Amino acid sequence: MKANDLRKGLGVKIDGKLYYLTAVEHRTPGNLRAFVQVTAKEVLSGRQLERRLSSSDELEVVDLDNRAAEFLYADMDGGTFMDQETYDQVHISKAMLGDALLYLRPNSTVTILMNDGNPISVELPAAVELTVKDCPPEVKGATVTNQTKDAEMETGLVVKVPAFIKPGESLKVSTADGSYLSRA
Repeated sequence: MKANDLRKGLGVKIDGKLYYLTAVEHRTPGNLRAFVQVTAKEVLSGRQLERRLSSSDELEVVDLDNRAAEFLYADMDGGTFMDQETYDQVHISKAMLGDALLYLRPNSTVTILMNDGNPISVELPAAVELTVKDCPPEVKGATVTNQTKDAEMETGLVVKVPAFIKPGESLKVSTADGSYLSRA
């Protein structure tokens, strides 16, 4: 597949190793030739790779299987998910999940990318609903300025929220950058 046709989420072989594309950006700088900037994660080691490709470069694409799965629980090693079609349980290591566990509460649905029956990556929805576990009290008279405070969510994620948010409230949080979106 030509570099111009690449998109996030594809599996490709680079230098004989399997990679998962985490970001693909087409760039056309001023008076230079256009190129494709690719960020990929190696499946076996989890290492990041950034590569600049010419728009005519070819990469071998590997088929990845997208599976809907339900997050069951987290432990010291990672997280356990249940395939919603076959009801098989899949354990994914903490190294592979990264910060994804901070956005997952039990029974939430995600997409798992698999290759030859082995999990490669977990795709989170764009936003998740989490409950505020703890945050400082609201400061009286702080409505004029746009003040924020740190709130700890039920999963351990710390989010900057407006001053009026109280413990126990349900909030929408972006999984891209961990920012507060709105009340749920």
